[in-house]
Amino acid sequence: MLDQDVFPRYPFSWQARALNGVLWGAVKPLGHLLLRHPLALSACSVLGQVALPLPRHVTVIPHELARCGGEWVRAGGGLDERKVLLYFHGGGYFSCSPATHRAITWRLSVVARRPVLALDYRQGPVHPLSASLEDALDAYDCLLGRGHEPRDILLAGDSAGGHLTLATLLALRDRDRPMPAAAICLSPWADLTDFPRRANRWQDPMLSASRVRWLARRWTAGLDPHDPLVSPVLGDYTGLPPLMIMTGSTEVLREEARRVTVQARRAGVPVRYEEWPNMPHAFPILADVLPEARLAYRHMAEFLADLPRAGAAGSAAA
Repeated sequence: MLDQDVFPRYPFSWQARALNGVLWGAVKPLGHLLLRHPLALSACSVLGQVALPLPRHVTVIPHELARCGGEWVRAGGGLDERKVLLYFHGGGYFSCSPATHRAITWRLSVVARRPVLALDYRQGPVHPLSASLEDALDAYDCLLGRGHEPRDILLAGDSAGGHLTLATLLALRDRDRPMPAAAICLSPWADLTDFPRRANRWQDPMLSASRVRWLARRWTAGLDPHDPLVSPVLGDYTGLPPLMIMTGSTEVLREEARRVTVQARRAGVPVRYEEWPNMPHAFPILADVLPEARLAYRHMAEFLADLPRAGAAGSAAA
């Protein structure tokens, strides 16, 4: 069933306990210290390019687009080349790249049984939010130009990439463009208005609520933060395709994921909302070390398997 709330109850692994401890003791304090000056953003944008080794069955091919680059990621056998998944990496709109997120993209290629185009979209502090969205829309148009049918395209992203996924869907709808089949958002950052995040501000092992607020202020300077393309949580989701939204129960961004779910369902959009207990921000990227993260891809596969069944049921009802 596409439209449902899922609260997985797997045993809390020792790996997750250890990782949360490391995040609490090192990553969160470091982020709180560094994200206080624009120069730190520039430094982090350089540091956030590390790529880990890949399994032998994964192939990565660079791909150039008009204003940005990307890479094709293929993993597993029997991929349907008529279909594609367009992926937007996270990193707060200032760090990371397709290379840093291959742990996600190759696994998505396996569960979606199709190639993944990971977009190297323009980011801050050099480029504004509008440039990231332009690149996402251009990449989608590129896929249509290559002959991919909208029903054969999926969108996905984590954190800031989840924000870009939602903004892209809203922009496509507003421009009367054909919609992709569905979208997956992992720990989406969906509200860039200047509000204090009180829920989970002490429980989140990775993100500082004050630093998230600081970043939101920087990226919305000169913009209307209440514009749905800036804060998708405030959007009207009428006409959007089915969504899967996955978050951790202790994340400072959890409430945004919940609010997006409510907004989408209010507009009649089916949403599979998953809240994983005690999982850190964008935890599926940690599948090399976390058993829970590996299980999350099985849930994504279930969501994708439900899409054609839901479509067939809708056609029969019509």
